[in-house]
Amino acid sequence: MLEKRPVILLVMAAAAIMIGTVVTVVLPFRWISAQRPAPSAQAPYNALQLEGRDIYIREGCNNCHTQTVRSVVADVLRYGEPSRAEESAFDRPFLWGSRRTGPDLARIGRKYPDQWHYAHFDNPQEFAPRSNMPSYAFLRLPLDTSLTERKMRTLGFRYTNEEIAALKGKTEMDAMVAYMQKLGIGTGKRKQ
Repeated sequence: MLEKRPVILLVMAAAAIMIGTVVTVVLPFRWISAQRPAPSAQAPYNALQLEGRDIYIREGCNNCHTQTVRSVVADVLRYGEPSRAEESAFDRPFLWGSRRTGPDLARIGRKYPDQWHYAHFDNPQEFAPRSNMPSYAFLRLPLDTSLTERKMRTLGFRYTNEEIAALKGKTEMDAMVAYMQKLGIGTGKRKQ
């Protein structure tokens, strides 16, 4: 009967589409936006870790390494519990990745001592002879901290002037190692 009244049919179809859009897109987006990081979420990055994350992005590390443990059996067996959204609560932009040329780094924090990371960045082939990861020995140059305070303020991360001052004398390599040691700490279970 409605097919003989095209205007009413059009209005009802438009109403159904609008209701469907609100239920499937608008409401979930509002719920997600209103959520705060779970208590199990990592704390925001400190100044050195944030600088390390920015160097990680600058050097394109996320092109080869993911930071998300997928819920497929092989990932769970190798890396542990699948990643959860709150693990990336303070990441802007998030670095989950979809391509994995190198190993996943979602649970790398505290898996190895700092010296291991320094040696690995200097010569990756020493640890994995067939690795195509280049040497990052050049990261031993001084860390540029001219924008650190501004980045911390923009992201809403707590910082102190002492924390910013403590960056003096640090290298880009120090920042990268600090960032690596932060990944996966306090969230998820790492496969040992």
